Amino acid sequence: MPMELPTDLTPELVPLSWLLGTWEGAGRLGEGDADSEYFFQSVTFRQHGLPFLQYDAESWLTDEDGTKLRPLSVESGFWALDRKLNDADVGPGLIPAEIVPALKSADEVEELRNEAGGFDITATIVHPGGICELYYGQIKGPQIQLATDMVMRGSQSKEYNAATRIFGLVEGDLFWRWDVSSSQGMELKAHASAILKKLA
Repeated sequence: MPMELPTDLTPELVPLSWLLGTWEGAGRLGEGDADSEYFFQSVTFRQHGLPFLQYDAESWLTDEDGTKLRPLSVESGFWALDRKLNDADVGPGLIPAEIVPALKSADEVEELRNEAGGFDITATIVHPGGICELYYGQIKGPQIQLATDMVMRGSQSKEYNAATRIFGLVEGDLFWRWDVSSSQGMELKAHASAILKKLA
């Protein structure tokens, strides 16, 4: 699939650029076995000329034929290369960034490549119900692996302790899997998986 890079894309987003756009498709909850429920998901990755991608996902429970039954959940967050922030970066809050990006060229981005040949990344994802996940992981070509470093829960939130997520671009489709541990010390269990197609 040919990929066009936006002209205002900051250099350090090039490794993440294949995610840009809106993806839609179907998935299954849990292990994806015969009793697992179906869902439909729409995911959008967008950029704003800053060194992060904005992530938004909406999901609906469906029947086996894909007919939407009711809303399932919404997620929102930010994905970026994992590096030390400086005065060229926006924030915290509304503190403006300097005019030039922190990394100005492909050569400077290449200096961040890790020993495995990929790039360390971070993702912050917020859920309804007072839950926020901070992930660290790696992007290597069309493959992403993430694991929670921290899960923040509100005082009234449901139990939720840790998670991993994997993403892969396979023949132009976005495959993903999400494993979750709902309480301290419990093993991660399959939570959901899906195959999404990029919208034109």
